[in-house]
Amino acid sequence: MKRIIEKLLGDRNAREVKRAQAAISKVGDLAEAYRQLSDDALKAKTSEFRQKLANGTKLDDLLPEAFAAVREAADRSIGQRHYDVQFVGGIVLHQGKIAEMRTGEGKTLVATAPSYLNALTGKGVHVVTVNDYLASLHGGWMGRVYHALGLSTGVIVHDKAYVYDPDFVSEEHADERLNNLRPVSRAQAYQADITYGTNNEFGFDYLRDNMVDDLAKMVQRPLHYAIVDEVDSILIDEARTPLIISAPANEATDKYYEFARLAATLSPDEHYTVDEKLKAVSLTDEGVEKIEQALGVDNVYEAGRIDDVHHIEQAVRARGLYQRDRDYVVRDGEIIIVDEFTGRLMPGRRWSEGLHQAVEAKEGVQIQQESLTLATITFQNYFRLYEKLAGMTGTAMTEAEEFGKIYQLDVVIIPT
Repeated sequence: MKRIIEKLLGDRNAREVKRAQAAISKVGDLAEAYRQLSDDALKAKTSEFRQKLANGTKLDDLLPEAFAAVREAADRSIGQRHYDVQFVGGIVLHQGKIAEMRTGEGKTLVATAPSYLNALTGKGVHVVTVNDYLASLHGGWMGRVYHALGLSTGVIVHDKAYVYDPDFVSEEHADERLNNLRPVSRAQAYQADITYGTNNEFGFDYLRDNMVDDLAKMVQRPLHYAIVDEVDSILIDEARTPLIISAPANEATDKYYEFARLAATLSPDEHYTVDEKLKAVSLTDEGVEKIEQALGVDNVYEAGRIDDVHHIEQAVRARGLYQRDRDYVVRDGEIIIVDEFTGRLMPGRRWSEGLHQAVEAKEGVQIQQESLTLATITFQNYFRLYEKLAGMTGTAMTEAEEFGKIYQLDVVIIPT
């Protein structure tokens, strides 16, 4: 059926690219006129565009002029001029879709055009990178383009926040492209027209905002538009990864060691089953019976024993799902989590809901205080909160079905 439809209507991807070419030809027609503008006149275009929006002009109708302005600003400020095919990617991103672009095709520059266009609404744009260095690099480097157009740029990293300021020179950064990043509060960085940061920082700031006791303490604005770099990694591979804010709960007890010894007597398949994908275990009837015999109770699920059941299940999870030197390492008497996506150690991070204590008991190290989950959200649920979402990657078509089902995002392959 798919082949028949494609024969009748033509390839959908080719149609998307062809449709974008019509708008790009208009951008090309404006090139000479924008080249003649002075720097101040080019910057004044932003106020002109915003006035048009206020008068009822649609964002799509402003696209050719806005893209032409970005191309000229990039040429003047960083010496890079968008190719027409890069604007195809920009249009796809503006439409709230995923642009599959090969490595080296200039995704960082591509993102400037839709970012600028959507920032004209005054609602703020988030550009999501995979690590703090890229957030700083892209914010400091592309900040020159946005500054040439009269827009502000913010950067959110692990423990700091910046705005692009051409009059500020820092000795902090080795890369000169980061020298104009001036330290500010997180709220100020989020007030910028375009803010660069990692998925972790955006997500945790969202959770912290939902815990404040005063609206004035919130740092983020309403989630308007996000462009996610390496979108397949963040929205598919890490989609179910929970961001968790926790606090100390009850003091640890010797029960963890008792349950760890009990879990060690249980056999996989016979006493419990393991679901690797969901990171879950389920006790079988035989497993429940053995636990009841070991504890000397008739019904482990009776009222007053719910906490015991929870900790027994966590002990079994620690035994059946979490492997030493794969999921964690033991160093200086502590359990240190290994990031499953990067393989890096994450000292200071702890599993919640008693799991970390269960692993500590399993390995026989000192059990530290349990943490209580105060706020949590997965990347999947967080990014679905944005009014409009787009992404870029080199390999999206293989996950096109998942993007469509989970996020209602279409994938378009951009020509080289």
